[in-house]
Amino acid sequence: MWALKQLFRFGWEQALSCIFPVVIFVSLALTELISLPFLPRYDWLLLIFLATQWWMVRSGLETRDELKVITIFHLIGLALELFKVHMGSWSYPDEGYSKIFGVPLYSGFMYASVASYLCQAWRRLDVHLIHWPRYILVVPLAAAIYLNFFTHHFWIDIRWWLGGLVLVIFWKTWVTYKVGRRRYRMPLILSYVLIGYFIWIAENIATFFSAWEYPNQADAWSLVHLGKVSSWLLLVIVSFLIVATLKRVKSTRIEE
Repeated sequence: MWALKQLFRFGWEQALSCIFPVVIFVSLALTELISLPFLPRYDWLLLIFLATQWWMVRSGLETRDELKVITIFHLIGLALELFKVHMGSWSYPDEGYSKIFGVPLYSGFMYASVASYLCQAWRRLDVHLIHWPRYILVVPLAAAIYLNFFTHHFWIDIRWWLGGLVLVIFWKTWVTYKVGRRRYRMPLILSYVLIGYFIWIAENIATFFSAWEYPNQADAWSLVHLGKVSSWLLLVIVSFLIVATLKRVKSTRIEE
């Protein structure tokens, strides 16, 4: 019975941490099923996500520092979207006033929602890191992973080499989290894999509701290739490294 209570507590904290992603999925579903007046769908999605972000900060569900982190992710994601759409990796076929070079501005919020989840879960579960590597290893690794999303179109794809580096650098790193009064831990690499896999599931839901479209989904929706898990895994690693680095920098400043 105690174990079930702990599982429920953990699930509840995870659910609260996923408010922004849930709003995104519900909005994608509703705007796909219901035609809203006055504005194209992409513009309505942008307004809904902006309103959600404002409400979360206003209500105290997110702090202003977390908003800064989420904004960084919005810009990072938007830059990636502009490049990938230009290269034909995927597309946004519908019309919208808030589209720039074929990319609707709401798309950045899908990346920001990952940062929102990480920040919320970090705070709610009182996350701590054990044997965190030095910045001289973490920062270049995060930069290399992000840049590979761009450079592999012109050069070799080194994602598997980068994945190997992740294993080497984070092999001894653990993440601890608190549920109720008890603290648990797991290998950090395992947490990367779990989050990346669930984002791949979320990606299938998002493409089903026409959030964006891969070339093989132009005629009819089909399951996103399982190989995309590796892409999301690397993106999760970049996201986690940025959030963890900013959290540790802030903690150091507070201690000083």
